[in-house]
Parts: sequence; C-alpha cells; structure tokens
Amino acid sequence: MDAASWATRLLRANRESLARWQVQQARVCRLTFAPRGRAFHAGSALWATRTESGVGASHTARSQTSAGLALGLVLAAGLAYGLGTPIRSALAEAPNEPPAKERLIRLHEVHEHNRSSDTYWVFRGDRVYDVTDWVPNHPGGEVILRAVGGSLEPYWNIFTIHQKQDVYDILEQYFIGKIDPRDLVDGKAPTGQVEDPFKNDPERDAALIQHSARPCNSETPESELGSYITPTEKFYVRNHLWVPDVHDADTHRLTIELFDGEEVEYTVADLRKKFKEYSITATLQCSGNRRSHMTQASRPTNGLQWGVGAISTATWTGVRLRDVLADAGVNVQEPDEDIKHLKFVGAEAYGASIPIDKAIDRHGDVLLVYSMNAQPLPRDHGFPLRALVPGHVAARSVKWLSKIVLSDEESTSQWQRRDYKCFGPNVGASHPDWNTAPAIQETPVQSAITAVRQVKADRLEDNNLARVYGLEEDSVVLEGYAFAGGGRHIVRVDVSPDRGRTWMQAQLLENGAKVGASGSPDDHRAWAWKQWRVAVPSTQVSGKFCVKATDDSYNVQPDTFEPTYNFRGNLANAWHRVPVSRDDKPT
Repeated sequence: MDAASWATRLLRANRESLARWQVQQARVCRLTFAPRGRAFHAGSALWATRTESGVGASHTARSQTSAGLALGLVLAAGLAYGLGTPIRSALAEAPNEPPAKERLIRLHEVHEHNRSSDTYWVFRGDRVYDVTDWVPNHPGGEVILRAVGGSLEPYWNIFTIHQKQDVYDILEQYFIGKIDPRDLVDGKAPTGQVEDPFKNDPERDAALIQHSARPCNSETPESELGSYITPTEKFYVRNHLWVPDVHDADTHRLTIELFDGEEVEYTVADLRKKFKEYSITATLQCSGNRRSHMTQASRPTNGLQWGVGAISTATWTGVRLRDVLADAGVNVQEPDEDIKHLKFVGAEAYGASIPIDKAIDRHGDVLLVYSMNAQPLPRDHGFPLRALVPGHVAARSVKWLSKIVLSDEESTSQWQRRDYKCFGPNVGASHPDWNTAPAIQETPVQSAITAVRQVKADRLEDNNLARVYGLEEDSVVLEGYAFAGGGRHIVRVDVSPDRGRTWMQAQLLENGAKVGASGSPDDHRAWAWKQWRVAVPSTQVSGKFCVKATDDSYNVQPDTFEPTYNFRGNLANAWHRVPVSRDDKPT
C-alpha cells in the first residue's frame, strides 16, 4: 500500500471514530440535561437531570470544544502512528501540559444562581461549587436549597454534622472555580448572616444522652428503660432536621394526594371529629440502636453511635390511616393494583414510605397520631400530627405529618432510597449500589441488658426476688428489654452469666399494653417490647453476661456482629454482652 492510500484509510478510520464519539457525547448530553425532575441511574449513583435552557447552551459549547480537542488528538495520534509510534505510547509519553487556568467567578454571578435558577451554585471560602447534581442525593433533602446563591458556611456552622473530611471530599467533586479576588475580604468571600432554623427547638430533658445538638439526637438513659411506658420527657429523640414551629394543632392541615392526582385535605380537628379514635401501646426503635456495639465489636460504622437507648415505648392515640384513606376515596378492600406505596412527608422536609399493604391492613394498626401517653404530642415527637407504623423501623413513622401520597413507587427521599439500608459485610461505604438493597421496614429481634445490681444474702429475707427465684446466697439481678418487629411476640429471653457457656431463661414481665386497633378480640399482635428480669447466684458469674431473645417465628439474635456487619451500622442486634465489671465496655 502506498503512503497516500495508507493516509487516506487512516483519516477515514479517524473520522469514523470521531463520529462514534460524537454520537456517544450527544447521548450523554441528552441524558444529563433532560428536563428537571427526571432522574436516571448510572452504575451505583443517582444522578439528577437538568433543564435544557441555560446550562444546555454552555454544555454544547463545551462539547464542541471537546470535539475539537478530540479531533486534534486523533490526528496527532494518527501522525504518531505514521511515524511508527503506537498511539497509546505516544499519548503516554507526551510532555505534561501546564494545568488550565482556574476560572474566576464574580460574586454577583454566584448570587444569580439561586433557588429560581436552572443551576445551583454555592461557595465556601473562596471556592465555588455547582451542586445541581447533588441536590437529589443530599441527606437533608432540598434543605440545601437554602444556601444556593450564597455561602455554605453559615449553614454548616448550624448543621455541624457537615464539618468532617468526607463531606469536604464530596463537595470538591462539584468545584467549578474561585471567587474573583476583587470580591474577597481577607481572602474570603463575605458570608452574611442566616436565620438559625433550630432557634425555636424545644428544650430537652437534661437526663437524655445527647449524640448531636443540631439536629437533636438523644437516647433514653438506661435508668429509664426499666419502665414499661417510657416517661414522655425521657423518650429518645431522633430528629433529622429542625423541629417545625406549629402553633395551632386543630388547624394544621394534612393533604392526601390520591393516585389520580386529586387531593383531599383534613385538619387535625376534622380527624378528631370524623373518625373513631384508637389507642395502642407501641415501641419505636431507631435502626441505629446499638450501633456503637457493632463498631466496638466489629468495625467502624457510619452514623450516630447509639447505645441501648435509641428505643422507647408509649401509648399512642389517634385515628386509623385505613379509615382516613377510605373516606378520601381509596378502595381499601381492593386498591388499584398500580398503587404499591404510601409516602409520608413531614413539614420540615423529611420523607419516607411504607408498602400500601401495611397502610391499609386492618390488623396493621397504622395510626395518624395526635396524642402520646394521654397528652398532646410533644413538639420533639411530631406535634401536632405524626404517623405511627408499629412493628416497623421508627424512620417510617414520620413526624410533623403534612402530606400523604399514594404512589406506584416508594419515596424518593434520601431517607428511603439511601440512608436506611443494609449491605453485606464485604461492601464498603465508598461506592455502594443503593438500588440493590431494599429499604428497612420491619425490624429483627432485639434485646439488651439495661440494669445489673448486686443483692446480698443478708437482704434476701422478705425480698420478692428471693421468693420468686428461691435465692439463698449473694446474687446478681439483671433486667432489660426484648423486642421484635412485625408484631411478632417475644417468646423467650435467654441469659448467660459466663460468656455464653451456660444459659437460663429470664422471667418475662406482664404489662398493661393496649394492643391492636383493629377491634378484633383475636388480634393480639405485639407492637411493644417485653421487659424481663433474671437473678443469678454470684458463684455462677464469670466474665460477661450475655442476653439473646427469640420471637414467635423462632428468629433469634446472632451471637456476633460480624455476619450482619454493614457499614451503616443498621439493625445491630447481636447478643448484648455486659461485663461483670462495669469498668469494661458493653458490646
């Protein structure tokens, strides 16, 4: 083949390669800049889509520039090949070019990219970020929109959970340029002041064990877990954002969006007046309860490091969700087969969903609650209205309820699609495929030791424990709770005084729980925990106490955390181990 023929063939191949590349870029462009509101999955990441106006034009310009650069590379590679140098080698050996000059952005340009813009810009220090694609993935939902067009720092000073390296690393992925030096003061852009959304949060009981202040996340102290009904002020607090400041309970409105888009509204006063009232006793448990034990006994986990107190029990009063849906026009006997989920939306932006089967189950006891322990709901626990989804992880019992949506898909919120899920022990936190794991609904069997006390032989006379257990020597009395999701009963609690070598059964204590809102005398689903107690002669105690529970489906807790380890530290339910000496840490 002569040189001219060879060059012609090479250029033709180069043009064909470039054409294929341009088609691929056009496809990416169409996907990336589709109308806002649509989304698609690429690998394990959920990417938001943008409007075609504004950013579309700039993207086209960038694509054309990239195409020209690609053409230059192709031709250069062809020339190198003609000189006898392989393409890959030629590119690898090319001299390092100086980095492109960083883009300088005027502060007024940042301000223009506000909530009403097609793209969302923020800055931190003197660095500017386009966070448009991050908004749907933001753990706080669209709360991030409060900062667009301005500085992140005033908000991060409030939401201090952001002040850690992994958050900074995520932000850097969206870096687009620096603030023009003409707009800087002492090397930084002026941040201004923002309203503190937490300033009206209620005061909390000093006895609660606080894990974060803003938002408030505090667990019930062990000393209060011995009461069957947790005192309201000691009930654990799990807030993802601030507490909405609602003044008038009766006029607070709940909107129900039906599957066809029609909306029906009820005030809290309407709910009280129109529907039969029910009360049930139910335990709520955070999916992260005992997360710190998984961290200590296995490997580090992401999230608040709860002990045994991210669980509490109350008597809740309200109306059945099933009844309200029926009144709104939903066929609760035979719902539209396309309706698969029921979404809850809170007034502060939190969102979650449950399967429609649970929502309309006559024995499912899902309530719209306005009272807790015979008093109006406290603000920290959902005033003036919350959902109660007994037997399910507490993240589905949405507080400050403002909207319910019947849908063919589950909630798209961070807390449904990403946060409350479990992966295998081999999956790390860097790149999980969130779509492969279902959202947590019902919780597994759980138990914990909440009290250990010594009883001396000389104090056993006329002692109730001595009569119950026939004790005649120094003993150790252990108390705790056991709980299973899905309405399953606890049938047995096993306690070992010697690291699991020997076992004995604890006494399951009676309670006065209000069970079932279905009205059926045969319905006795267990929505609340069982408390238990056992006394062990001191001579039998060695090493660590262990406890494990079994439910009526014969589900039992695993002995260690390693088989159920997940990087989020959710559903940590291995045997609870408490050292005989309190100087050691429980696991």
